[in-house]
Amino acid sequence: MHPSPHLSACLRLHLAAGVGAVTFRRLREAFGSAEAALQAGPGAWRGVEGVGPKTAAAIAAVTEQDVQDELARAAEKDVQVLCLDDDAYPAALKTIYDPPAVLYVRGELTPADATAMAIVGARRCTHYGLEQAERFGQLLGRAGFTVVSGGARGIDAAAHRGALAAGGRTLAVMGCGLSGVYPRENARLLEGIVAEGRGALVSELPMEIGVQSRNFPLRNRIISGLSLGVLIVEAAARSGSLITARQADEQGRAVFALPGRVDSVMSQGTNALIRDGVPLVATLEDILDGLGEVGAVVARTEEQEQAAAASKPPPGLDEHESRLFDAMADGPAGLDELVRRTGLPSGQAASALTMLVLKGAVRQQAGNVFERRTPEA
Repeated sequence: MHPSPHLSACLRLHLAAGVGAVTFRRLREAFGSAEAALQAGPGAWRGVEGVGPKTAAAIAAVTEQDVQDELARAAEKDVQVLCLDDDAYPAALKTIYDPPAVLYVRGELTPADATAMAIVGARRCTHYGLEQAERFGQLLGRAGFTVVSGGARGIDAAAHRGALAAGGRTLAVMGCGLSGVYPRENARLLEGIVAEGRGALVSELPMEIGVQSRNFPLRNRIISGLSLGVLIVEAAARSGSLITARQADEQGRAVFALPGRVDSVMSQGTNALIRDGVPLVATLEDILDGLGEVGAVVARTEEQEQAAAASKPPPGLDEHESRLFDAMADGPAGLDELVRRTGLPSGQAASALTMLVLKGAVRQQAGNVFERRTPEA
């Protein structure tokens, strides 16, 4: 395996203990490129802010064999290794203050992932939180958003499940290297994202780095950095989700919060965000409104798709039901008007309308008036 000089240089810096995203950026800016930084040597490295003798020694200790071994581990797990300058590196993530120097991707990133929304919240959450995380995962997935979360138990897993249930895409940003998945209880869900071609597992951590609590706040900035905005579903007064909210705000991303019970510990953080001015979310439209022009485009697309779907009869209708469904194209109508439009006998029309209501294609309003059900309804 022969990596490009650029990838090799990026990995040698990235694998060095003490070289995080900010230090990598400073080295690259000081010398013009990762390759030039490596060639500069320990004396020059120590002139860069944040690089002391210990970090300089750690950089010098990383060998080309270390790079080869890391790439072999990545290849074994079908993981793509992206440098910050690569075209496939997510454009949104490049704009944050401290983008990962190297991004490990298991699965596939697509251009559609540029329209992404994050959903995060508590691991130990209420039934209400799980229900709402999955609900908004579905709503956002159905609207064309890629749902980004952290792959953890609780709210994160529910958000991923909702996106998949809606036929959408989802990205899980891991707090460990991609040689494994965490937590193990979500292995089937996370492996399914990749196996079904419905998104990717993403990490900035070297392949064999295990779970360490200090990595999760760093992981959270990637979740928000990949997204247009972040929805906080449930969070206690002191919660990692509130760190994500703060990072999203610092990155210029929209922040939203779902209200919860005033006496619930798990809603103290979200309710405080709303008190302090974060938009309250109850519907998909609340998110679209908060996303400005992007939200308006998505909303128009949603309306067009709903109108197109409403004009098509659902499958499984017989001849009489189809004629009545078509007769409602111009709007709601009473039984007598529908009999006039279709020429069906009154009894047959009434029976067919009952079946349309039972099949969910039509709904009955007051006064024996019938109308097509839209996907929203």
